[in-house]
Amino acid sequence: MWDALFSATNLVAVAGWGVLILAPRTEALRRFVLTVPIALLCATYAVLLLGLSSGSFDPEGTAGGMSELLANYSVDGIMQLFQSRGGVVVGWTHYLAFDLMVGWWIAGDADARAIPRWSQAGILLATLMAGPLGLAIYLFYRATRPGMETDDAAG
Repeated sequence: MWDALFSATNLVAVAGWGVLILAPRTEALRRFVLTVPIALLCATYAVLLLGLSSGSFDPEGTAGGMSELLANYSVDGIMQLFQSRGGVVVGWTHYLAFDLMVGWWIAGDADARAIPRWSQAGILLATLMAGPLGLAIYLFYRATRPGMETDDAAG
């Protein structure tokens, strides 16, 4: 089950990234990425988190639970959550959902600022591979580009 969920969440994320990086960026496609891949990953994450926290998906409790994490909020506590395949899949789904959401925001913000798509592609790939690094690159690029407005755009 966990391997299949891992593969499925990766396929959903890759589809969303493919649309962001390769497809013409119309408002309809931006809405699609937000309401299908991102929403699906978030919903999957919520179900998995609740199932693991309640013990429904991991009856032996090898992934730990939220009460254990709150009682031991530390590196060891976080490691306990990842002691099972289910814990890894729920954590990975969290990363996929948030990185795709950040990529979605970057793409919309960059479009609103008329940043060429070829410039966005590298930043989006960096965000896909290492979310916070891609975001940092984009924020630096945006802050240092001459004539770039500083107000928040896109959404």
